[in-house]
Amino acid sequence: MGEPRAKPTVFGVIPTRLGSARFPRKALADETGLPMVVHVLRQASRCRRLDRVLVAAPEEDLDLLEAVRRHGGEIVATRSDHPNGTSRIAEAMATLDPEGDPDSIVVNVQGDEPLIDPAHIDLAVERLEGDPNAGMSTLVCPFSPEEDAADPNVVKAVVAASGRALYFSRAAVPGMRSGEPAPPRLRHLGLYAYRRATLDRLASLPESPLERIERLEQLRALEHGIPIVVGEVDRAEGGIDTPEQYAAFVARWRSIGTG
Repeated sequence: MGEPRAKPTVFGVIPTRLGSARFPRKALADETGLPMVVHVLRQASRCRRLDRVLVAAPEEDLDLLEAVRRHGGEIVATRSDHPNGTSRIAEAMATLDPEGDPDSIVVNVQGDEPLIDPAHIDLAVERLEGDPNAGMSTLVCPFSPEEDAADPNVVKAVVAASGRALYFSRAAVPGMRSGEPAPPRLRHLGLYAYRRATLDRLASLPESPLERIERLEQLRALEHGIPIVVGEVDRAEGGIDTPEQYAAFVARWRSIGTG
């Protein structure tokens, strides 16, 4: 008998950049005493299932690269012309691990979620490991009472009984017939875990028709027949897109620190 196969490595990669239209240089916002990207890095570093955590950022964002290094984080400098985080992560992994195991797992950790729950990242990894025929995993949660399922800025997911994704949309899906009670809807969380082979394949594929219509890159996977297994959590922390949302995070952070 041969040697037992080594367990695939699990990478956590945080794609980020300074060029944000609604909140320029938000990755370096530091009213808490730490740049926002470092908050994300520290949360990801608390995960049980990540073997290695790093930040992927454009090579010209020198302030960002230096801030991560100064706080002890690992960084991979990438090109500036990536259309999305998946593409940036694929380049980072090609640089970091060019001969990587196709079964290794790469988690896309959003760089604007400084309160992301490490347990959510672990669940995404575990769901992918538990479905060997799935190419990637993601998470959903129920809508809270104050959230509007019709809001196109909040992405909805439809999940099959098998636990795999059927569709993602900005529309309020599933639809509702007149006179029928409102169906339960699931909010999609922008956290993805990929098998390395799937990540490389997705980065090489062109934008798909549904992806272009909905402006949701995960639809590229579904349109090309890549199964996405889904895990459900009880809540979402949400990302930071505006200075107002960042101010709310700072207030919450300070209250946590004092209470």
